[in-house]
Amino acid sequence: MVEYQAVKVFSATKAKEREELGEHITHWLKNNPNVKVKNTEVRQSSDNEFHCLSILVFYDF
Repeated sequence: MVEYQAVKVFSATKAKEREELGEHITHWLKNNPNVKVKNTEVRQSSDNEFHCLSILVFYDF
């Protein structure tokens, strides 16, 4: 069984926000140098109007 100390969820529904999501994650990682990323998952969901992109970052301190 894999264990993590924490998870951070980044998500966006608007096209511009989805385009900037990677930069947002990079900024968060730079501001949290104690974070040791253990795993990531990318999730996508949508309905007739919205497309949501979520990136989950599983980490330890």
